[in-house]
Amino acid sequence: MSDARDEVLRGLTEGIPYLRFLGIRFDRAGDELTAVLPFAPQLIGNPVLPALHGGVTAAFLEVTAIVGLVWSGLAEGTAVSALPKTIDLTVDYLRAGQPRDAYARARINRSGRRYASVHVEAWQDDPGRLFAQGTGHFLMP
Repeated sequence: MSDARDEVLRGLTEGIPYLRFLGIRFDRAGDELTAVLPFAPQLIGNPVLPALHGGVTAAFLEVTAIVGLVWSGLAEGTAVSALPKTIDLTVDYLRAGQPRDAYARARINRSGRRYASVHVEAWQDDPGRLFAQGTGHFLMP
């Protein structure tokens, strides 16, 4: 069943050109939001392994954190006026991202009026076997 939050989420994801370029989409089950990065050959950074490009992985984590922040605000009834701005993002590359779909979820550690801290985890086949994780700090609009 669709609600107003689904429309805002759709508008948000369709309004970010880099997100469209990478093909990232968001699936939701209730209030849980999962980012999906469908595999595409142009996402490969090392064709010898092959492995996902580190920049694609970092962008996937950052976008997941930002959309997760906006989504949590929607759940609390906050209107979207602008996107949070990244202060910093630390990425831990735990293993090579394989040439297949990837998934990520954001967990908000702190979200105030001016600042937010978000942890993101990314996996491919098994949510218990992460290939990357990150922590980002964001300036709230």
